Amino acid sequence: MKISARNQIKGTVTEVIKGATTSHVRIDIGGGQMVTASITNEAVDELGLKKGQKAVAIIKASDVMVGVD
Repeated sequence: MKISARNQIKGTVTEVIKGATTSHVRIDIGGGQMVTASITNEAVDELGLKKGQKAVAIIKASDVMVGVD
């Protein structure tokens, strides 16, 4: 897979929660850290995503938000 995004983090799918149209996919990236992606149910089906599968979290964003309590 060749893509322009530089932020590619390898991990393992730990959970796929399907909603009405969108799924939340949790990826364990190691060190106790998780990444959660919201993608369409169609994308989950096309990629064949399931628990235990190796996957890559690809992050491409033009804005970064920071929040504090």
